[in-house]
Amino acid sequence: MIPSVEGKLVLQDGTVFEGLLLEGLAGGGEVVFNTGMTGYQEVLTDPSYAGQIVTMTYPLIGNYGTADAFEQSRQSFVRGFIVSELCELPSNWRMEGSITDYLMLRKIPCLYDVDTRAVTRTIRSHGTMNGRIVLADADDTEVIRTILGETEPDVVAEVTTPETYRIPGTGPHVVVMDFGIKRNILHSLSNVGCDLTVVPSRTTAAEILTLEPDGIFLSNGPGDPKAVTYAIEAIRALLGKKPIFGICLGHQLLALALGGNTYKLKFGHRGVNHPVKDLRRNRVYITSQNHGYAVDETTVAAMDVTVTQRAVNDGTIEGMRHNSFPVFSVQYHPEAAPGPDDNVYLFDQFMKLMKGSV
Repeated sequence: MIPSVEGKLVLQDGTVFEGLLLEGLAGGGEVVFNTGMTGYQEVLTDPSYAGQIVTMTYPLIGNYGTADAFEQSRQSFVRGFIVSELCELPSNWRMEGSITDYLMLRKIPCLYDVDTRAVTRTIRSHGTMNGRIVLADADDTEVIRTILGETEPDVVAEVTTPETYRIPGTGPHVVVMDFGIKRNILHSLSNVGCDLTVVPSRTTAAEILTLEPDGIFLSNGPGDPKAVTYAIEAIRALLGKKPIFGICLGHQLLALALGGNTYKLKFGHRGVNHPVKDLRRNRVYITSQNHGYAVDETTVAAMDVTVTQRAVNDGTIEGMRHNSFPVFSVQYHPEAAPGPDDNVYLFDQFMKLMKGSV
């Protein structure tokens, strides 16, 4: 029997969705949805979801349990979890525990037995908005007042590494700017031989260059890229100094450093089956994505870049390469976890860029 009480999700526009609240734990944040059929533990531990309440569109969550191997960061940074059905009897040969035990141990607010299709349709129709998971008897007016009075936290500061650390390798030395990096991205860089030094998000350009890197990697991360002004300044000072590869938030920060602009999408791209067309190869790749912002099309000329990839669904910029500097980036997560591994070749491209062969 799952320990729960009656609860609800209240959105800032007054829309209410009822369900059962695991252990009565409440929480608030930006309400988003993820369309992945698997990977719920990776979603819960992806730092890019910091400050958000994640709604899973797939109806059954927890059927293969949880395991330490699926963890993508030191902890979960989500503010809440909304699902249709929590599986009480998971089964998988790698399973080490259940999703309910996982959520309760980490005190993650979870509202289940929810019409997640209705939640998703509301977000798609009206756009992403803030909300709170609360007990069923909470006063809606007071909850909405609380939501509207909340300010957005410095989520990158929350998820970045507190101190510099090394992951030794035999190949080129790469300084990783950690804005909320997933473990599988580090594994992907290590797998192609990179010798890694991971630094906090506020590390300056001068400090990075003192480490004598062969290349610089700009990681994924949460929140509005324009709020990370210190990173934009550092990246701008690094342009032309070393080869740079950015993904997700790193892609957006790179655009801002190059003089471009970013904007907030209506409801973002979050899932493991987003088609992206490579304009140079004239082929489509399936990608794993988690972002709420995109690079502004009208500022491409100011950045002096060539758009290399586009989202098939809405045409937004998914990849770019600088016309003069050894710099490129993608909006999606090429390492997957969860998702397809169609795009791990990008880490090999970064290696070739550092060796001067691209």
